[in-house]
Amino acid sequence: MPSLSNTYRLGIKELWSLIRDPVMLVLIVHAFTLAIYVSATAMPETLNKAPIAIVDEDDSPLSQRIAAAFFLPNFKPPAMISLADIDSGMDAGKYTFVLDIPPNFQRDVLDGKSPAVQLNVDATQMGQAFSGSNYIQQMVLGEVNEFVLHYRTSPVEPVELALRARFNPNLNQIWFGGLMEIINNVTMLSIILTGAALIREREHGTIEHLLVMPVTPTEIMLAKIWSMSVVVLFSSAFSLVFVVQGILQVPIEGSLGLFMIGTVLHLFAATSMGIWMATLARSMPQFGLLAVLILLPLQMLSGNSSPRESMPEAVQNAMLLAPTTHFVILAQAILFRGAGLAAVWPQFLALTIIGASFFLIAAAQLRKSVTQIG
Repeated sequence: MPSLSNTYRLGIKELWSLIRDPVMLVLIVHAFTLAIYVSATAMPETLNKAPIAIVDEDDSPLSQRIAAAFFLPNFKPPAMISLADIDSGMDAGKYTFVLDIPPNFQRDVLDGKSPAVQLNVDATQMGQAFSGSNYIQQMVLGEVNEFVLHYRTSPVEPVELALRARFNPNLNQIWFGGLMEIINNVTMLSIILTGAALIREREHGTIEHLLVMPVTPTEIMLAKIWSMSVVVLFSSAFSLVFVVQGILQVPIEGSLGLFMIGTVLHLFAATSMGIWMATLARSMPQFGLLAVLILLPLQMLSGNSSPRESMPEAVQNAMLLAPTTHFVILAQAILFRGAGLAAVWPQFLALTIIGASFFLIAAAQLRKSVTQIG
């Protein structure tokens, strides 16, 4: 049986080692402060301050009306350019959209013709290009119809759709981005910190010192798990309270205490996974490459970036073996929808089983690795 005293003192040693590692400290501070803010406020899928230019070859009241329809926050004030400046401006990346209004545009519209308006789109800005082109088309058609009919009209639909958005009524991207980034960073740091702690022991030669002490591999492993879990747990709690709720003003619907309990279970599984990965790697570069290969699928396929329902059924079933899938489900349920224990206990149970499995696998692999070193 592992000694609690040995486990505690070895964990304190790990915390002192972390304090003496400035690179890891900077990574922790950045991951739970600036990275959260940047991820929440960067909205690549939202049309926000898109640069647009207009070539007005008609110079009519209708063309001026169309040009005046573009304003903040969706678009920057339009730049009025000549036809010869289109290619150079788009090649330089100055404009995402260039709208070319042809000569005699107003006259053709009033004559009942169908003049063509050219929209040039910089498709390298893929998120804004897709949503912006459709938005510009609707704006131009709306201004033309209002100019012809002398009033703005909307088509009468046979069915009225009453739309009510729950949990995020304004569809604010900031509410989603910040919380999901915390979930990503909890997983990333719990794996990196524990794995790096074990790799550091091997590279500095202190693992041999531990072997001659009256400690067991299980105590070494438990010490690294509880010490690094405490660091990540307090960092995530600080980020939730001061960055997400304080700076970003994101409301938390559910219980922070219940979320922290789920975070502890996830940390148990993720730190065990980090130790297992560290026993496979022989150096820090190898561990870094292995972490990239494992972290990317864990984050991309867990339902964090896109709904699990949109993935192939085989991927959904396979990702049920990953702790991040259950952590994302319980985090979204608690933080977004205010769910209680009755709704998330299956995820709590799954994390406990997955964590225990990874712990046993990592412990066996660590004993084997320590025996080979001895």
